[in-house]
Amino acid sequence: MHELSITQSILNIALSSAENAHAKKINKIKITLGEMTGCVPQYIQEYFDIVSEDTIAYGAKLEFNRIPAVAKCLDCGKETKLIRFRFRCEHCNNQKLTIISGKEFLVDSIDIDD
Repeated sequence: MHELSITQSILNIALSSAENAHAKKINKIKITLGEMTGCVPQYIQEYFDIVSEDTIAYGAKLEFNRIPAVAKCLDCGKETKLIRFRFRCEHCNNQKLTIISGKEFLVDSIDIDD
């Protein structure tokens, strides 16, 4: 359900940027989304279709660039892809990890008609 508040924030960012550019229509919004955010792109698009009704963003498609969850092991120094609910180094099985990607969530670009 946290997708709803996140989606409203995406819409607010898009509308503000579009207003600054004197846009007439928002066509597409590109979003970077890390795996560790727990957000489901399909839900975000569905919520967006609802919250954007009666705005210049209605009908806009959201395009997601998914970033995998990756950590660096503090023991062996190798990078490891994190698998859901398994925070261990795939090389040495250690749990001492530093997250280096997967928490990202940002609006990259907005495609508009002006």
